[in-house]
Amino acid sequence: MKSKINQGGVVDAGTSKNFKTGGWKVFKPEVDFKKCIHCMRCVAFCPDMCIEHKEGKRGKTNLDFCKGCGICVQVCPVKAIRMIKDD
Repeated sequence: MKSKINQGGVVDAGTSKNFKTGGWKVFKPEVDFKKCIHCMRCVAFCPDMCIEHKEGKRGKTNLDFCKGCGICVQVCPVKAIRMIKDD
């Protein structure tokens, strides 16, 4: 007699890439690129990894995934980021 094992429930692990979570925010970051020194601290500390970067330069914040926590504002050494009301 062959043993038959049924496959249990399959759970697809979710990431914020699968779900746009940016609609949760009340405030959003605004960057003054004239002040930004591209230290990348905001990129390193962002819990949602929503700050684009390339070749050591900070890019724009992907607001589809930013939840508006403001950590980027707190870690910016030159105060190049501020939080503004999300429309």
